[in-house]
Amino acid sequence: MMEIIFENSDYLVVNKPAGLITEVNPFESPTVESLVFDYLSGEKKKPFVGVVHRLDRVTSGVMVFAKKKSILKKLNILFQEKQVRKTYWAITERLPGPSSGTLGHYLFKDQKNKRAEIFPGKHKGAKPCKLEYKLLKESNGLFLLEIKPLTGRFHQIRAQLAFVGCPIIGDEKYGSTTEFPRLTIGLHARELSFSDLEKGRGEVSYTAALPDHFPISI
Repeated sequence: MMEIIFENSDYLVVNKPAGLITEVNPFESPTVESLVFDYLSGEKKKPFVGVVHRLDRVTSGVMVFAKKKSILKKLNILFQEKQVRKTYWAITERLPGPSSGTLGHYLFKDQKNKRAEIFPGKHKGAKPCKLEYKLLKESNGLFLLEIKPLTGRFHQIRAQLAFVGCPIIGDEKYGSTTEFPRLTIGLHARELSFSDLEKGRGEVSYTAALPDHFPISI
């Protein structure tokens, strides 16, 4: 059963399990979207499920789904205008550098191989990518990092950390050799914050608990 973090008449916030793709697919079931649809079907015969954003199959964590077309439009605008703050937790076997810092590179999306290539400087077809990181905890040779992406590129966190020699544990696509549960890596969408859809009510923030298989917890 997927954990429900928050629900109101406008949207639903869930804690996505790793291993599931986001959107309904004729070749795969279940998906996060289909699970949300099934859940909302208990309240309404044909509920509207608006996919606002996505997480990689191997990534767990907080996701928001609109329950109305008008709300989907409002949330889409927040994402498009970069008014949404995302915080991830990642586990690596090395630190990217000091206990906190910023990584800035250029990222090229390799459509054919469905992976990101990182370059230290400008490169044809590559776009700037930047993130902030901070060490939260060290345990048994593993490092739990808080990651705040400042740009929203494809596989950005995974690719940037791997480029500096710190692949996320379990992420074989980007060079990790650490054993981890199938179809999951040590990357979790910890928190999602955005302006309340009711004007003048400030910001709302939703946090997803770490999955049980994570080897570090706080």
